[in-house]
Amino acid sequence: MRPIASRTRKMSNNYNDIPIGIRLLQSFSRQCPRFHARKELCYKMSIFLLTFLAYACYHMSRKPISVVKSVLHGNCSTVQLQDAGNCGYAPFDGPDSKTLFGMLDSAFLFSYAISMFASGFIAERVSLRYFLSMGMIMTGVFTYLFGLARTSNIHSLAYFVLVQIFAGIFQTTGWPGVVTLVGRWFGKKKRGLIFGIWNSHTSIGNILGTLIAAHYVETDWALSFVVPGIIIGAVGFLLFLFLVDQPEIVGCHPQPAAQERRISNDSDADENDDDEEQARRSEAFYALSGYADSQTDQISYRPTPTERTPILARPQAQREHTSHGRPIGLVDALYIPGVVEFSLCLFFTKLVSYTFMYWLPLYIQSSSTLGPELSADLSTLFDVGGILGAIAAGYVSDLTGMSATVCTVMLFFASPILLMYQQYGALSVTISVLLLIAVGIFVNGPYALITTSVSAELGQHSSLEGNSNALATVTAIIDGTGSIGAAVGPLLAGVISSHSWQNVFYMLIVSDIIAMVLLMRLVIKECTAARRSSNRIRIE
Repeated sequence: MRPIASRTRKMSNNYNDIPIGIRLLQSFSRQCPRFHARKELCYKMSIFLLTFLAYACYHMSRKPISVVKSVLHGNCSTVQLQDAGNCGYAPFDGPDSKTLFGMLDSAFLFSYAISMFASGFIAERVSLRYFLSMGMIMTGVFTYLFGLARTSNIHSLAYFVLVQIFAGIFQTTGWPGVVTLVGRWFGKKKRGLIFGIWNSHTSIGNILGTLIAAHYVETDWALSFVVPGIIIGAVGFLLFLFLVDQPEIVGCHPQPAAQERRISNDSDADENDDDEEQARRSEAFYALSGYADSQTDQISYRPTPTERTPILARPQAQREHTSHGRPIGLVDALYIPGVVEFSLCLFFTKLVSYTFMYWLPLYIQSSSTLGPELSADLSTLFDVGGILGAIAAGYVSDLTGMSATVCTVMLFFASPILLMYQQYGALSVTISVLLLIAVGIFVNGPYALITTSVSAELGQHSSLEGNSNALATVTAIIDGTGSIGAAVGPLLAGVISSHSWQNVFYMLIVSDIIAMVLLMRLVIKECTAARRSSNRIRIE
């Protein structure tokens, strides 16, 4: 008989039967003993691949706008544009084009950031299969509608802004959903490396979106949106057919969170030992003093709150609901140690990353003699560096257990590399290639680590008392805060670039420095823990 907790969680989230595609596969595999022997591994691989493909499509559908900007406000410098007699597309063909592009980016990103908090709340309470499928299909619809403006000869700025707003709202279904799924199916062992490899979907999606958009940008830019829109809608239907959003649905029973839980660093271990010792002493004192609870014959005392103490030191009855997998509120999630620091840090790191994402092709074109297609192709090297940076950050984080320190070191090197790219990136294509890859490594490495491994770790923090059903809420808080920065960055870049691209890079460098400073408290804590561990080993 299933445990009451798992049955309650299944009913409360309103999960229905096994997906249709999985049922068909199971009917074909009944005669295959090899499948049954490796059933859980097969399901884990399917979750890894489906979530990877899903979020790659989300990013693929975001990228075309950065490529198409160069023809929405064309300068008639290329033969193709001159022959077509199309030097821009109203209302973006005027001198205020950069401001209007900034409005489009902000419409998408601010609606994305605000809706992210609501999406995390909803994702904890519904079937993620329906949640992601609906989100992807509707994202495809609004991506398609942006391209439809050209074929339908629509020139209303309000139309483009509304399309971007609704696209941003439905895009928020992606990140809380996929991170929660991976967190449910995979344990904590080598989490940083697994998430680092998995997080390459962001960069691969950006690359695919850029290449698809660049292929059509100089012939028919409507297809730069239509094709990604159709692809993400089709993949959303694929998830509806095959996505298993809970291991229990297919008879898989992952290792309980209580057995997987580990103390992230030695300072936490020391704090935990101190708490236990204090609890034992308090229990003995109250027992000797005759203060035992006569009804329960248990000791009633309140230990000193620490980072290992359950959030807000809530009453026992309320904590029991949490430990049974009840979703937590946004306020409770903010009390998890590290959530505020990493959320604010992500605000500034995502500001830098998304400024590159939305403005890099246009910057390359304006600072060189390359056309729109070649500029877009060259900009993909930033995402190539992002793949390398995400894997490296996750691997080093696994080795050291010092996520905040890894992020801080990468941010420290990001600032001078940004300055070098601004100063020397236009000298030659070779120098630009090398510096773009380096920028991608050090800018996207911390961003990837915080949004994946760190978010999953905090979403299963020991203060939640084994409640793994807080992943989507914690992930939404961290990524939602970061998304506000992602909205601010491109907006500021659109205004500042009208005067000087150099000032845009100064803004990005200052943002990296602030992000680094915000993690200093956690870095000091991690370094202190490492020193204690080293001293303990030396003494032993």
